[in-house]
Amino acid sequence: MVLIRSACVQGDGIGFSTGVRIAFFFGLLFVCLPSSAPNAADVDQPFMIAENGKPQCVIVVAGQPSAAEQTAAIELQSILKQVTGAELPIQTCTEVEQDAKQIVVGPSERFTDLLPNTQLDEVGDDGIVIHGNGNALVLAGPRPRGTLYAVYSFLEDQVGCRWWTPTEDEIPHRPTLSIPPLSITYSPKLKSREAYYRDAFEAKFSARQKLNGHSARTGPSLGGNIRFTDFVHTFFPFLPPKVYFDQHPEWYSLIDGKRVHEKAQLCLTNDEMQAEMTRVVLERLAKNPGAKLISISQNDCRGPCQCENCQAVVDEEGSQAGPLLRFVNAISAVVEKEFPDVWVETLAYQYTRAAPLKVRPRSNVVVRLCSIECSFVETLGEGEQNEPFRKDIEAWSKITPQLFVWDYVTNFSNYLVPHPNLRVLAPNVRFFVDHSVVGLFEQGDSQSGIGDFVRLRAWLLAHLMWNPDQDEEALIDEFLRGYYGPAAPHLRDYLNLINDAGERDGIYLRCFMTDTSAWLTLDDLNRATELFAKAESAVSGDAALAARVRRERLPLDHVWLSRYKSLKRSALIGNTPFAGPDDLQAACEDFIRVCRREGVGNWRERHPFDERANLLIRKSGPPAALPPQAAGVPPADWIDYQDGEFSIARAGEWAEFVEDTAASDGHAVRMPGNHFEWAASLPLSDDIASLNPWHVYVAARCEATTQEGNAMTMGIYDSAEKKSVAHQSVLVQQAAGAEYRLYDLGTHTLSGSMYIWVAPPKRPGKVQSVYVDRVFMIRSPQ
Repeated sequence: MVLIRSACVQGDGIGFSTGVRIAFFFGLLFVCLPSSAPNAADVDQPFMIAENGKPQCVIVVAGQPSAAEQTAAIELQSILKQVTGAELPIQTCTEVEQDAKQIVVGPSERFTDLLPNTQLDEVGDDGIVIHGNGNALVLAGPRPRGTLYAVYSFLEDQVGCRWWTPTEDEIPHRPTLSIPPLSITYSPKLKSREAYYRDAFEAKFSARQKLNGHSARTGPSLGGNIRFTDFVHTFFPFLPPKVYFDQHPEWYSLIDGKRVHEKAQLCLTNDEMQAEMTRVVLERLAKNPGAKLISISQNDCRGPCQCENCQAVVDEEGSQAGPLLRFVNAISAVVEKEFPDVWVETLAYQYTRAAPLKVRPRSNVVVRLCSIECSFVETLGEGEQNEPFRKDIEAWSKITPQLFVWDYVTNFSNYLVPHPNLRVLAPNVRFFVDHSVVGLFEQGDSQSGIGDFVRLRAWLLAHLMWNPDQDEEALIDEFLRGYYGPAAPHLRDYLNLINDAGERDGIYLRCFMTDTSAWLTLDDLNRATELFAKAESAVSGDAALAARVRRERLPLDHVWLSRYKSLKRSALIGNTPFAGPDDLQAACEDFIRVCRREGVGNWRERHPFDERANLLIRKSGPPAALPPQAAGVPPADWIDYQDGEFSIARAGEWAEFVEDTAASDGHAVRMPGNHFEWAASLPLSDDIASLNPWHVYVAARCEATTQEGNAMTMGIYDSAEKKSVAHQSVLVQQAAGAEYRLYDLGTHTLSGSMYIWVAPPKRPGKVQSVYVDRVFMIRSPQ
């Protein structure tokens, strides 16, 4: 073992599965017999790796293997030792005895002897060659990652190894291990594969799942990755307005007759700006050798330039993608001369999603189409709600040599609730491949560790991106059995229940959904709770499995906590069971404790969990005293919405949650008086519609230095109909002081498309603050 005798690869523990999954490869299959076999009669015999824990072969590598090929040999040796108990020697081609049984790892003289007609550079990016008979076993692929992927594919598909997460795996115990004759060549259809989850960032786990995208932290020893030097939304990072705008306002968007840089883009027909962008791009690439891609892409907002030249290109091309692609093409032509192996990426995103009529991407340009507007409860290929996206991908696939997709597979507004999109994941991956997509970025719960079965999703998507033709139902069942043990059938029933509920109501499931009331009913939640009780009972004797099941119940718990009062009311009115927690405060404390134990991270995109925890604590506290209007009213006929159920805009600037001893529950929403935005709003849920009409009151007050003029405005707005349902102005003399007062917004027929809002008066120096304590609603007689 000359080069790799004692090498060590960074990463967490090795792991495997107790079962062996049949491998289905949908690439080119071929049969090649060794040209120099020690015994030609052995070509139809199995290859013996170990017998009764004793090694029956050696591992052979080239005299100078790459770093990833060294890792492949070490991983193979280490994992096979755990499987069989036998430690296979690692030797170079010059050391090994020619008549020894050999596992040939990577390209070498021995590989050429055994498979003279196989050229690894023709196998395709990240492709693998697995060829074995009684004489030898070959595990190889093109550099940099092919050989490593061949080893991991062999260990998973032939030996039975499974890597569920970076730290939780299983291993079969097989002291005698032989492999039947086989000959497989496979090249993945997706060149770039990225599952944007926490687990998938870990280097060795990424390599074992054959994820090679920008976020995979794989260094040379694990084959590296397809790395960007700068990753999306780069217009202003490359040409920051604070550096350029004062001297070159003409480089930035002309909007409504004025050059601006806030919520804006670049003027893509400005030649001077293009020259400077080209210089910056070349400089960035020179400082980042080894990068495969650089992104030249729009900011994450709208605001395209409306100047005469830009608009003329838009009119000619029929799309805002026209000026963008012409701009990127021009820069990519210069990039190609100095960096011929680099791809220049841009986005087809929001206002640039439609393909242009005339301009075509250059051969070194990657267009990344984004699905952010789609409904993810329906497949992209067949769902009626996704027809616009279908038209876009069909158009781009006809003109783009390197088409990538940015797909969205989570709920960015609330990671901690169920998200019924599990059934569309596999059909969507196949849809992308069928439309010539070669790079796929599946943006999942990267900021949270306890979303909706995120470990299953990361593992499933990795396997589907490697081979989209696999049976997703079999994969899901395999993960559930292997990772949750006896709880698997109950968790499978739960997942079916959740996805049935999403499909049943025909919701438009965006990747930004604040609530589940539009599709998850009390009956659904009762049944879901029953299934989790069965799952927990099935693994009650195994602490590790019980902890895994408990963690997966957190999104269901979060629904109960978030909608507790409305669900309790629905059960009371309908005289139906209520499976939610008996003690709301204790359930909230337990939920928060488990979330933190599991490393929750953010509860929604860029919002830390502490923010949500504080709201849940306020919502689960003792009930506030009822106002006089509720005296004698049956509990089913009134609703008390406390401040913890409000949404606030620009937290810390336009509004904030504060302690207030004058408030009915000791907390309130405070808004400074220096703006007039609807910064405190209460979104209503669909379940109140069956109980219409409602008499609506708002409890509020203000602090002011005057007794005259307006203190605040409030009202009800219907976002579906885009109209005001109620509006009221409150004077300072009606609201000033430490005491909250109820303001009557009238009786209305309400729905889940409406929200109640309160806004300050924009009277700095006159009105210092506006406080909102609660919204109280009483059901009115029909």
